[in-house]
Amino acid sequence: MTITTNKNDKALVIALEGRLDTMTAPELEAELNKTMGDADSLTLDFAKLDYISSAGLRVLLSAHKTMSGKGGMKIKNVNEIVQEVFEVTGFSDILTIE
Repeated sequence: MTITTNKNDKALVIALEGRLDTMTAPELEAELNKTMGDADSLTLDFAKLDYISSAGLRVLLSAHKTMSGKGGMKIKNVNEIVQEVFEVTGFSDILTIE
């Protein structure tokens, strides 16, 4: 998985490419822990994300909890496969998906 991070003032944008699964979720978690601290908002760009597993969902839930006390978190450019995972697991009711 490739993680691209852009920070504009206090707005953090992270783009993911590849698969967010058991093997790659720790990478995203480490990046979020490193960069979320002083961010007021978090946008995750899933335009090139092919797949997400339960390990990836756990990282998203943790980030969502952290950012809900700040400016919030949103996910954009979700493909049909990832959207279906969000719907089946109920994450589509929890996360802000654009």
